[in-house]
Amino acid sequence: MRKEILIGGFGGQGVILASVILGRAAAVYEGLHAVQTQVYGPESRGGASRAEVVISDEPIDYPKAIKPDYAILLSQQAYDKYLPLVREGGLVIIEEDLIPHRNEELEKGKEIHAYPLTKIAEETTGLSLTMNILTLGLFVGLTGIVKRESIEKAVLDAVPKGTEQINLKALHKGFELAEKS
Repeated sequence: MRKEILIGGFGGQGVILASVILGRAAAVYEGLHAVQTQVYGPESRGGASRAEVVISDEPIDYPKAIKPDYAILLSQQAYDKYLPLVREGGLVIIEEDLIPHRNEELEKGKEIHAYPLTKIAEETTGLSLTMNILTLGLFVGLTGIVKRESIEKAVLDAVPKGTEQINLKALHKGFELAEKS
């Protein structure tokens, strides 16, 4: 089993952190092999950002996503650039408020889940920056790629001290969205 996840957006959305948390959940708490890679623009906020996580039950011989099984696309630029890379039948989560120009032809044959993720995060926690954690909850809830307990532990390992409860609230809201899908 080799699963490839691509996360794309812009700086400040927590793309890299989300990928690190997912990789940690798989490797540390599930005992799987996981590799995380990242690419981002020179700007710390606003530049293009892309991360990949490869999860496998066997050693990983190539650390990059070849034909992603899953994608989380959080900006129009990421949608336009990375949606065509997702394999037929792949699952895609998109931030619908930041992707106003959708392409029905490119979406054909893929399982698309579109939500106003930033807005939901703001309504849930009062902070838009918890959108990445909420999205991880949605992703894990939809795919079962790791157990909920594993992603919870990985979130608690990664978030700043004092923000654990607000991040868990965002994560659980993501689980709830998945259950309603």
